[in-house]
Amino acid sequence: MKILCLGHATYDVTLPLDEFPIENTKNRVQERIECGGGPASTAAFLLGCWGADVYFAGIVGNDYYGHKIKEEFEKANVKTDYLELRDNHNTTSSVVLANKANGSRTTFAYKPKKVVMNPFTLNFTPDVILIDGQEYERSLEILNNYPNALTVIDAGRDRPEVIHLCKLVKWVACSKDFAEKVSGLKIDYNDFESLKKVYKKLKEMFNNEVVITLEDKGCFYNNEIINSVKIKSVDSTGAGDIFHGALTYYLASGYDAINALKLANYAGAISVSRIGTRNSIPTKEEMEAVYNEFK
Repeated sequence: MKILCLGHATYDVTLPLDEFPIENTKNRVQERIECGGGPASTAAFLLGCWGADVYFAGIVGNDYYGHKIKEEFEKANVKTDYLELRDNHNTTSSVVLANKANGSRTTFAYKPKKVVMNPFTLNFTPDVILIDGQEYERSLEILNNYPNALTVIDAGRDRPEVIHLCKLVKWVACSKDFAEKVSGLKIDYNDFESLKKVYKKLKEMFNNEVVITLEDKGCFYNNEIINSVKIKSVDSTGAGDIFHGALTYYLASGYDAINALKLANYAGAISVSRIGTRNSIPTKEEMEAVYNEFK
């Protein structure tokens, strides 16, 4: 089974802090974690680490960070045939302040103005496609060219292009923020009916499988809350990306939707107990132990 992940790649520098800094002060940290990031690219990295036959398609600069990302992919057995290293383009990079006291993260991202990835032709037929909506033109082409693939979108931003792509895939996995903005309705955790109303609106708009992620509360699917596990959070960076990568892995492996979502919840939860993005991904062995506990 071959998987294509298409979308955004960035390079993250995470600085762990005991508390959020006060403005106009100097602060010293004892640790610095560097690794690649980005929704579809982190999902691809997870899939490679878990033994999937996965390709990543996206654009980075032909620069230090771009080559670091390529090297990192290759060490994780992610194929980079469709990773475009472009001259005179600076790779997107982020500085992440991780507040270990409460697990929140504050991100400062440098991203050049809109740069469109060049067209490309696959030399294989993907069985599974995961997109994050950040390469709209290429995503549209790929979805149109491979209508029989299992297709998933990590829907995080309520841009028109992302909303359009949501109508073309089989699975929409979106954030609470995306769900509220697109539906025009608010979710109140104390009012279960509010979740059902938002979910119903999205199902009517997209006419496919929809899951709404609810951070530490798990996710909402088919009018049911799929609970997550409570874990002390020190850094939430990449938890959503890891959820989407794990969900794609388990759906592609033939797991039923509920078990795939339970496992994706656990993968995301485990990740917040560790600092950084890709080094917080649980191992496949950890996930097998989790599954054996609840199956």
